[in-house]
Amino acid sequence: MSTNANPPRIIVGYDGSDASRQAVDWAADEAERTGTQLQIVNTYQVFWPGAYYAAALEPTDAARKAAEQLVSDVAGQIRARGSGLDVIGLSIDAPAASTLLDLGDAGARLLVVGSRGAGGLSNLVMGSVSQQVATHAHVPVAVVRGRSAAADGPVVVGVDGSPSSPDALRLAFEAARGRSTELVAIRTHVTPAQPARPLPDIEAIERMALDTSLEPWRAEYPDVKVEALVAAGRAAKVLVGVSHTAQLVVVGSRGHGGFAGLLLGSVGQQLMHHAECPVLIAHQRRDM
Repeated sequence: MSTNANPPRIIVGYDGSDASRQAVDWAADEAERTGTQLQIVNTYQVFWPGAYYAAALEPTDAARKAAEQLVSDVAGQIRARGSGLDVIGLSIDAPAASTLLDLGDAGARLLVVGSRGAGGLSNLVMGSVSQQVATHAHVPVAVVRGRSAAADGPVVVGVDGSPSSPDALRLAFEAARGRSTELVAIRTHVTPAQPARPLPDIEAIERMALDTSLEPWRAEYPDVKVEALVAAGRAAKVLVGVSHTAQLVVVGSRGHGGFAGLLLGSVGQQLMHHAECPVLIAHQRRDM
């Protein structure tokens, strides 16, 4: 059981880039929907050849002030919405990825990152900070990209029956309920050139597996309209395709390969790079 006295927070990384600002706006919307505190985090590091000399204090102090002003400005803009959202701005002299991961472990409900960054001080660049956070976090991670402000279309969840599927389904049902929208649950399969069973039999098996996965969640969230789809093809291609009309795609953090493997190193990673809407990766929350 958690002994952390801090309230659950949504933590978003911000470096001043357009993509990270989109991440802040998305995180603020999510915080307002869930009644959660929002913490906007900017990290900076000064690499100076004379770091051990007094002359280095001036650029270090300038970087600190610039970071504090950057995060203060965006926090003020979010407060100006007038929703009453509890917003905290934080600037830290530390590496970005490890800082966000540590803050996640310290009691975050959700970590949010942009798909691109400005480089330099905070360096929230896909393939570095965003990918590290999305891969190694112990709490759910949203990678904000594509049509980040989309408020129409369904929530889509990839289902493959792996151990992380229940985490993805829980988050997807919560997201669909919070957005008052439909949930589309998709299970994919790849048919070999010479299948051992007729195609209709394969599809029937996959359909039964998907319905079994959804059954307890339909009962827990009876107000959420669900469309269950079985699709032939690679999971990444199918989910990237439906992301063009979705407002959020949810996947598990690990898959089991096979017909519908949703392994972060493959499907999740491709979604982080190619999806046309935000992607939510359902890491299991760890007790602190």
